[in-house]
Amino acid sequence: MSCSIGVCASGNVGLEVVKFLDQTHERLSFVVFDAKDRSGGSEEIRRVSTRITSHVLESSVLYDKNTLDLLRSFEIDILILAWWPYIITEPVIDMPRIGTLNFHPSYLPYNRGKHYNFWAIVEEAPFGVSIHFVEKTIDSGEIAFQSRISTSWEDTGETLYQKAQSAMVRLFKENLPAIKQGDIPRQPQDLKQGSFHWGKELEPASEIILDKEYTGRQLLNLLRARTFSPHPGCRFTDEGETFEVRVQIKNIANASQGK
Repeated sequence: MSCSIGVCASGNVGLEVVKFLDQTHERLSFVVFDAKDRSGGSEEIRRVSTRITSHVLESSVLYDKNTLDLLRSFEIDILILAWWPYIITEPVIDMPRIGTLNFHPSYLPYNRGKHYNFWAIVEEAPFGVSIHFVEKTIDSGEIAFQSRISTSWEDTGETLYQKAQSAMVRLFKENLPAIKQGDIPRQPQDLKQGSFHWGKELEPASEIILDKEYTGRQLLNLLRARTFSPHPGCRFTDEGETFEVRVQIKNIANASQGK
């Protein structure tokens, strides 16, 4: 491995990344795992990481000023945030010589910020996954690698989440040789295009107002965007009672072919 690389890994995507690095016999400067296990898989990430680095660190090292010197001592070229669920600080962003790369599950600049799988459906935006350089502004950095994901009426918030996870791992695997060599493209984002959403926008956008006018397309998009069990669906209130609603859409032609 030509470049010195550190990885912050979380969730199933992070686990698949460290497994792949193990399978390809890479050696990393360090791996940071999420001690709070917010996205799951942290114990397995920790276990696998011991085979690819001598330095497996808890996530607190990223946020404690007293341990920043430890990270600096590795003198890494690239830091990879593999499905990392937390905002990292500017000193950490600026630490690698080449830059910090983040996995973002949307086709940037579309659906920057939170709940990409919901907004991609509601806004009928192009969908995909991106690996981008991290800057101070959330999800605004130059794009290194991208992949489009096809969608259909049968998709829901859940299926887009699943598709994004698989596509993100695949995108990383395909471009690891370039990352290792530091031969990483930098395509500036046109932030006048696309959209950005905060997490707090999700619940208000998920409320169906019974007397509001919607097109059939708008209503179905809203319903399938929040169809992601066991997470809450869309909701509406009538005569003081609140109801939750999800939807399932099937292509009749596809269903007939399966008979």
